[in-house]
Amino acid sequence: MGHYVYILKCNDGTLYTGYTNNIVKRVFSHNNLKSGAKYTKARRPVELVYSKKFRTKSQAMKRENEIKKIDRSEKIKLISK
Repeated sequence: MGHYVYILKCNDGTLYTGYTNNIVKRVFSHNNLKSGAKYTKARRPVELVYSKKFRTKSQAMKRENEIKKIDRSEKIKLISK
């Protein structure tokens, strides 16, 4: 099992950053279930544009917080790599 940080591109063009231990299931839930994040429910469909796997949850959570603090232009640069 891995720990993932991911970025979704929402239907309105905004970006959403999150953490999960099952990337396929989480993207599915963002697009289809009530258990998806409140933010993405109103902005469906969403598209996975970035993900990175980490060995530990703490590493992934640290990186998620770092990404959430950067501005949109930096996130776009990250996605483009």
